[in-house]
Order: sequence, then structure tokens, then C-alpha cells
Amino acid sequence: MTDQYAIIGNPVQQSKSPIIHLAFAQVTHQDLDYTKIEGHDFTADVDAFRARGGRGMNITAPFKIDAFAYATERSERAQLAGAANALKFDGDRVLAENFDGIGLVRDVTHNLRCALKGQRVLVLGAGGATRGALLPFLAEQPAELVIANRSLGKAQELVAIGAAKGHVRACTYADLEGQTFDVVFNATSASLKTELPPVPASVFTGCTLAYELAYGKGLTPFLRLAQNAGVKEVADGVGMLAEQAAEAFEWWRGVRPDTRAVIELLTVPLV
Repeated sequence: MTDQYAIIGNPVQQSKSPIIHLAFAQVTHQDLDYTKIEGHDFTADVDAFRARGGRGMNITAPFKIDAFAYATERSERAQLAGAANALKFDGDRVLAENFDGIGLVRDVTHNLRCALKGQRVLVLGAGGATRGALLPFLAEQPAELVIANRSLGKAQELVAIGAAKGHVRACTYADLEGQTFDVVFNATSASLKTELPPVPASVFTGCTLAYELAYGKGLTPFLRLAQNAGVKEVADGVGMLAEQAAEAFEWWRGVRPDTRAVIELLTVPLV
């Protein structure tokens, strides 16, 4: 019998997850189907999917916190994020994971070949994406991880969580004036609204990589600012999307697919 997987969100029609996971299934010879579920009542929708024999789900906005609460067992990454982007069903057990951060770091270090060890890393925004990436970032042993946010208190909450794992500090956007970094990540929602986060161009002096977590938006205002400031390599989150999907696929199926073909398929030119 063909195993059933799905992504749940609202809206969900824009999701590329079925394309990605069905491509992974083809190259790894896995017998599965993967669909989209536009959620309305998260618990009822997931219960119904499980009753139909569902084996696992990806979770997108606005249900990542609901998925975390729904689970009976949660990984350390999910616990840190307070959110789950993947569930696995095993009888009465519901296992929760969050692969966003590890997918991001793998894209940067493996696909883009940009080492984070010993580098000064800046992350713009202190929301769920940054929270999920905190431990994977610090595991790479950057010289310093700086989290900039409009609300200093929110960034300081993440510093308190990560302080035992590495050198991490918080600041406001205004505090960034005069500071420079080797790698800069935009984890704000600004690019989804074609807006520029309030970051001074000076942070890009000597920067080797500017990374936009949003994907499929082309050359966003953030990436354009970085490019104009002389950053040689800019990237969006398409590789992160593929790598976190591959992590979930391996968690579900026990085999890790190669992501290169999917990344090439989904890449939008940054022009």
C-alpha cells in the first residue's frame, strides 16, 4: 500500500513540498504519495489524516505551534523552537521535529561551501526562524553570533537560551551602525512584503555571504542592498527549503535523497 504524507498550512496552495517530496521518492524508489491539506481546525484535520493512514506531515504557517502542542514526543530542536515543522505518526505516538535550522546550516556549509566556524555572523530578526536555527548556528562554532531585532528583549531571550552553547549577543538595528560581519542572514518577514529591514549597508563591509531566508522572490531589497554594498555571493532560501525537506524525508523513510536536482528545479534567478 502506498504510504501517505502531506503538508498542512493555511494558505498552502503555494507550497512546493509535494514537488520536492515526490521527486525525492522517485530518486530513492520509495512508494509514497504526498498531498496538500488546507487546514482550518488543526487537531481535527490531523486526526482525519491519521485515520486515513497518514504516516507523517510537514507543517507550515500558521500551524507550527499547534503541531508542537499536538505531539506526544518532541526533539530538542523542536523544544527550543517551541514549534514543529514535521510530525511522524507511530501508532499512538506523535513525534515532533524542527528541521528548519539544520536545513539552513546545511545549505550554507554544504551547498554554498561557506564555513561558519570562526566567522562573525549576523542574524536579522528574532522570530521562530531564528529560534529554530539557534542551536545549529552555534554548533558551527562561529566567533560570534549577533541577533538584531526591533525589540531588544526578544533577541535577549534567544541569547539566554544559547549562551551556554557559544558566543551570542543581542542588539537593536540601531546598534549595528559601525559593526561589520562575515555572513549576514535576513530572517525577518520584510522581504515577503518587498520591504527592506532597517539594517545599515555598513554591516556588509568585508561580508562574504548575504542569505535571504525567503525563497522564490528574486533579488529582494535585502539582497540588493548587500549586492550594492559589494557582497560577492548572495543567496535565497531555496536550498534551505530543499535541505530541511530532505531531513524530514530521511526521518520518515530512512534514506536521505540528494537535493541538487530539486534546488536547480526550484531556483529563481536573483536578478
